[in-house]
Amino acid sequence: AIKKMGEVQWKPLHLLNNVSASIGAVMKPAGFENGQDIISSSYLKDTSDPAWKDDPGMKAFDEFLTKYFPEGNRIDSNVMFGYTVAQGIVHVLKACGDDLTRENVMKQAANIKNLELGGLITGIKVNTSATDFAPISAVQLQKFKGEAWERFGEILDADATH
Repeated sequence: AIKKMGEVQWKPLHLLNNVSASIGAVMKPAGFENGQDIISSSYLKDTSDPAWKDDPGMKAFDEFLTKYFPEGNRIDSNVMFGYTVAQGIVHVLKACGDDLTRENVMKQAANIKNLELGGLITGIKVNTSATDFAPISAVQLQKFKGEAWERFGEILDADATH
């Protein structure tokens, strides 16, 4: 759709859900020139954004990829997503200690408070409870410019409004 909109020169306000905002899997194949000014949101650090080059979380991600997944497409946000989800799973399993029953895994997974993960945009944290299993309630808006996403505005957090 992004490519076709560019071909026919149709330039509406284009809002793209964040699961489709991968530079490597979506924007590059659609043609960078066709994706200009699309607005999306993110909770993950963009691996192609030089703003994160000295970030400890990004350095850990790079080290992980070098060691365990050197063939991984670094600019595919799905790779960062998988890495970050795995960090959350590690946190839950460590919180379980030696009690790896389903009951305890679910208890720990539903009791996460202000967990910072290296792949999340600074300021976005994981929180869960027995009544809210959704781990992330915050995003930052971004606009596609050139060959990258540019973040803008403050972090929007649904939990902060309650």
